[in-house]
Amino acid sequence: MILGVDTGGTFTDFVYWDGVQLHIHKVLSTPEAPERAILQGMRALGVPLEGLTVVHGSTVATNAVLEEKGVHTLYITNHGFADLLTIGRQARDELYNLQPVPVPPPVPKEDCLEAEGRISAEGELIEPLTESGLECLRREIMLRNPQAVAINLLFSFMQSAPEKEIEAIIPEEIFVSRSSKVLPEYREYERGIATWLNSYVGPLVDGYLQRLAEGCPGAQVSVMQSSGSTIAASQAGEDAVHMLLSGPAGGLAAARYVGDQVGRSKLLTFDMGGTSTDVALIDGEVRLTSEGKIGRYPVAVPMVDMHTIGAGGGSIARVDTGGMLQVGPESAGASPGPACYGQGGVEVTVTDANLLLGRLLPDAFLGGGMSLQLNAAEKAMRAVATALNSSVEEAAEGVIRVANEHMSHALRVISVERGIDPRDFTLASFGGAGGLHVCALAESLGMKQAMIPVHGGVLSALGMLVAPRGRELSRSKIILLEQMDDVVVVAELEEIAQQGVEALVEEGVKRSQIEPLYSVDLRYRGQSFTLNLEWQGSVESVRAFHQAHQSRYGHSFDFPVELVNLRVNVREKREATHHFLQPQQKEQRKSPPREILLTGMGSVPVYQREQMLEGECFTGPALITEQVSTSLISPGWYGCVDSTGTLLLERGLPGY
Repeated sequence: MILGVDTGGTFTDFVYWDGVQLHIHKVLSTPEAPERAILQGMRALGVPLEGLTVVHGSTVATNAVLEEKGVHTLYITNHGFADLLTIGRQARDELYNLQPVPVPPPVPKEDCLEAEGRISAEGELIEPLTESGLECLRREIMLRNPQAVAINLLFSFMQSAPEKEIEAIIPEEIFVSRSSKVLPEYREYERGIATWLNSYVGPLVDGYLQRLAEGCPGAQVSVMQSSGSTIAASQAGEDAVHMLLSGPAGGLAAARYVGDQVGRSKLLTFDMGGTSTDVALIDGEVRLTSEGKIGRYPVAVPMVDMHTIGAGGGSIARVDTGGMLQVGPESAGASPGPACYGQGGVEVTVTDANLLLGRLLPDAFLGGGMSLQLNAAEKAMRAVATALNSSVEEAAEGVIRVANEHMSHALRVISVERGIDPRDFTLASFGGAGGLHVCALAESLGMKQAMIPVHGGVLSALGMLVAPRGRELSRSKIILLEQMDDVVVVAELEEIAQQGVEALVEEGVKRSQIEPLYSVDLRYRGQSFTLNLEWQGSVESVRAFHQAHQSRYGHSFDFPVELVNLRVNVREKREATHHFLQPQQKEQRKSPPREILLTGMGSVPVYQREQMLEGECFTGPALITEQVSTSLISPGWYGCVDSTGTLLLERGLPGY
């Protein structure tokens, strides 16, 4: 028995496998205490706790960083570098603003401590720690009474002993992170931020996971990591920085899984929820990046390569002082939510616009579990329509067009701006609101294929079930590839992999079911940034790097190629994943689709997705309703139901 849970800004989604079939459910989120919504949903589903595995995506770490509500954390570094996190990269958000608003530093000056233990760039100890220095540092720590400490000494990735000595003097009740464990890579600023973030949110994550575990005794609790693999809750608190993209990573894990089932390995995905939309690209595997950001902070730990914008079903529409219609990034959230939810919301949202255009059925929302109020949506939209000097319907259409343009631009960022032609991919939509926009977005990118996965409204929760248990490990090693022996590289990769293998074995994964994937970060000598490529030996890796650089940037050089980081992805083998998508029934009784009027499209059929047969085909325009989402198939599109229940869409007649 496995329960997948995705905690979002508006809804908390559940997918439960009871050993025979899947059950899905949604409840409104409780952001102030996320575990409350999880336990509420478990009770509603009647999930037995004994023998249950709970895998969930948590927003606790993300929200704490975005809202700057982490714990009191001290930052310890070498003498002369206390201002490291404050100075950062000296980058400005507004390049030409001569009077920028001061931004508070990540760690206040009085909480930045300096210590001995200096390592040289060659990895040699040039300033050892002394007993008197350690005692002075210990007194400084006790005087400030922190909840957490982050240790980031220079070149700690080359020698970790000084950081371990400092860690040993810190009382056990204080949460400690050291950079040589969190991110043993070069770039002291990025390494320092990752280490600080790990301590800043670590106690919150640890406390939350303990409360969740106490609420479901007898169950085994795991957490989705930002890299798309899962980790046992008992180990997750120590690695909180790896959970900053916990929920969205689940959606990509599920999209890749469904793509495998239907034979679509090249996917451009967009996950449209109530608060935001996440877009990503999958080419056989989910792409990872070590150059992600959360709020204003760089996060150099591996995470899914994703672009997020503030455009979701709950995004608020308004007319600005210049008379222009704006949509987002502000969201109505779970409370009060869109006006049509009838919970006191008075500002119009994308969900209200879809309802007013007939694309959402008031009596079919959440499978009939929640009734939408058309009058409230119309009242909220009327204020926007008056400001635009238009009808309510025209204003609603405008809201949808603006929201679509925001999402279309985001999809271009992740594809066209990286030298990738989106027309070679299938657009995969999921999230509660994704199906209503998939055809319009595909058309805006010139794409001819799209798919709406089965259970697309809770796909991120499904991803919790299918994501492998795994670890992402790395180590900096800066050297020209032509000077490097392949045998030495492989030996170091295997040494790194062994750490991940032991961690997975401790979680209960059999050694025979574990596979390591090796990759390297490469750059031309003199460059600052790298490209990550599969390790194929030095000769083949250099050739692949030249090709990747040409594809990404439009040019390549005849310069020496430098190795920067070794990376290892250790995970369960894919064949170990259970097949949760059951074949559709080929024959069953069903009623003919009813007809409704849609603004601008006339009379269209409404299909109940649960009643659609394997191989059944249809043409747009059509509306497809299901328990957790609604999909709009636009005119000019043709669709068929795959054997797993996934809707495969094609623009134009099939075969053309």
